Amino acid sequence: MRETKPRVLIADDQSEVLNALAFICSEEGYETVTADSPQAVLALVRSGEFDLLLMDMNFDVRETTGEGGLELLQQVLQLDSLLSVVVMTAYGSIPLAVKALHLGAKDFLQKPWENERLLSILRTQLQLRRALRRHARLEAENQILRQAQTIRPASFIAHSPAMQRVERIIRQVAPSDANLLITGENGTGKGVVARAIHQLSPRAQGAFISVNMGGLPDSLFESEMFGHVKGAFTDARSERVGRFELADNGTIFLDEIANLTAPQQAKILRVLETGEFEKIGSSKTLRVNARVVSATNSDLRAEIAAGRFREDLFFRLNTIEIHLPPLRERVEDIPALVNYFLDELAQRYRKDITGLSQGALECLKRYSWPGNVRELRHALERAVLLTSDGEIKAEDFGLQAPGLRAASLDDMDLESVEAHLIRKALDRCEGNALQAAEILGLSRSAFYRRLQKHGISPKLK
Repeated sequence: MRETKPRVLIADDQSEVLNALAFICSEEGYETVTADSPQAVLALVRSGEFDLLLMDMNFDVRETTGEGGLELLQQVLQLDSLLSVVVMTAYGSIPLAVKALHLGAKDFLQKPWENERLLSILRTQLQLRRALRRHARLEAENQILRQAQTIRPASFIAHSPAMQRVERIIRQVAPSDANLLITGENGTGKGVVARAIHQLSPRAQGAFISVNMGGLPDSLFESEMFGHVKGAFTDARSERVGRFELADNGTIFLDEIANLTAPQQAKILRVLETGEFEKIGSSKTLRVNARVVSATNSDLRAEIAAGRFREDLFFRLNTIEIHLPPLRERVEDIPALVNYFLDELAQRYRKDITGLSQGALECLKRYSWPGNVRELRHALERAVLLTSDGEIKAEDFGLQAPGLRAASLDDMDLESVEAHLIRKALDRCEGNALQAAEILGLSRSAFYRRLQKHGISPKLK
């Protein structure tokens, strides 16, 4: 992640010393802030984020013991345990320097200093600071990735014409960095598609960070998304790496994007427009290079019209929109989904599943699946647990009769309507393809072309 130049806080009670050190550091390319008292140092550390503190050990001309500096050092490290602190003393007291090192200082410098040694110490400590931050970031990222790996998503299955269209779009847009908006009903597999996009992109080696935007209250939103520094608020006992920072050079998946409140929308918009953000309690601006994939089951255009969603944010999110069809419009995918889920569930529950009984698969195909792929998996999980002989029967699914109604034609596209009518005709003719073709007014060859197109296998008579 690209950051602004390193920030160095310089603390001394002598203005000429502050000016000289600030000039040297600025010439080296560092951003410098100065403080002339312990109180000013503590206030600055609380309000902003620094990479290094270069501090004198005596802030009073009457004091030469350095005890005030040791006390300040402890207070600073309580606020930011990762801050690199280099102490300075004019008295060359080795015992004082050793005490400071034992309390957490990284190095010490004697006054009057040599510029080469000063710059060498600063370079070394800033490199160590960056390494510690990278380590903390990787630890946080690995924790999130370990949590994500406990949930195995359904593989991307696209045998139906509707899903094959989706797959073609995914393969076209995945190599780009365009922000994508995935729409569709609950349970259609928007998270699966988001992960497939990441895996097919040049960012595949980077992190895939998924965030349920509907589950973030305003009070936690900024900390979760952008992170915070230690001491930024009462419970901030350590630094937190935010989700955007974790997704740097990877992909961040913002699920349920329509649930963002107005203040949250404004904060997300700024990152999308500039790639910049600040952690809570820090004045340092960070830049992130993350691809944004978002998802919703809501009609965002209607939300915009109602004044609940920002139009400018909508345009930033949906460079390309990918709509996922409900399961009732991709019935051809059900057998492959069933096989995938049964393999997974049989291993999970250590059950020997021999397959589905005659009629069980047809039951699944006739059901309207208001909960889509998610509901299908739950029905199969129930069946795997309840079957006693390894063969799953229709009654094992526990599907309610109302769900067996035909899907509304108003909700279907033209190809789905055609497939629906073909199945209805075959049902009426008990699988007799010739009779079904006659009912539909099709020639035998035209009917069989449509059967092949929709992946329908009737009982030939």
